[in-house]
Amino acid sequence: MGIKPCIAQKDVTLHILKTFGIHMSKKLGQNFLIDGHVVDGIVAAAQVAAGDAVLEIGPGIGTLTQGLAETGAEVTAVELDRRLLDVLNRTLEGYNNVKIVHGDILKIDISREISRKKYKVVANLPYYITTPIIMKLLEEKLPVEVLVTMVQKEVAERMVARPGGKDYGALSVAVQYYTEPEIMFIVPPKAFIPSPAVESAVIRCTVRPEPPVKVDSEKMFFRVVKAAFAQRRKTLANALKAGGLDKEAVDKVLAAAGIDGGRRGEQLSLAEFASIANAWVKHI
Repeated sequence: MGIKPCIAQKDVTLHILKTFGIHMSKKLGQNFLIDGHVVDGIVAAAQVAAGDAVLEIGPGIGTLTQGLAETGAEVTAVELDRRLLDVLNRTLEGYNNVKIVHGDILKIDISREISRKKYKVVANLPYYITTPIIMKLLEEKLPVEVLVTMVQKEVAERMVARPGGKDYGALSVAVQYYTEPEIMFIVPPKAFIPSPAVESAVIRCTVRPEPPVKVDSEKMFFRVVKAAFAQRRKTLANALKAGGLDKEAVDKVLAAAGIDGGRRGEQLSLAEFASIANAWVKHI
């Protein structure tokens, strides 16, 4: 392998974009990574090694893909932008351990593209679509060991937030229900062209073998969570009533769960949300 030059350099990236007549798409949230240290950091955070199966989302021109391929891992890279397929075929030429798939990660059958029993997900995600992609991967209970993504710093802070703070919300609960999230490092705007207006962060989410709380119905658990955070200024009881749940049942359920309805959703732990959902299933 060892194809050079390294793509994660400003001059190389600009040369590739110019050669193929690629103009960066604001609609697709494209910012191209030009810092090799960040690529190495992402690969290290995912602990990618020879023989591993890796699903990469949004390879772009192959910057991170190259770093993953150099480890000897088997990489399946899903790219939405058709214009970039020819670029990837050229920049990754010679890497026989990379498979490029054209498609929308939110729509394709991932299990058809990568059939290994366990795999790692690595992605530099466009800010506008970060949450839907992460939630699809987790909710579908795909055989993912670890999810290492570069996201907007604010999103990473929400993913790891604990109860009581302004960053804690439905995303925090969902990510922490399925995984153990950890911010690995911060990435400055100058690591990209064009430079985004905000800082990024690389976050590692290690998928849990079992959720940290026992719930009788995941559907009810997430329904309660969604309702609790839908109107953050409301008390928990009022938020649940406004969230489409049976108004007559809310006070009864909260009493059965031992939760004060005067509190707010952002103050509740995963265990307390589980208590409410389980009480709902048992008593209603």
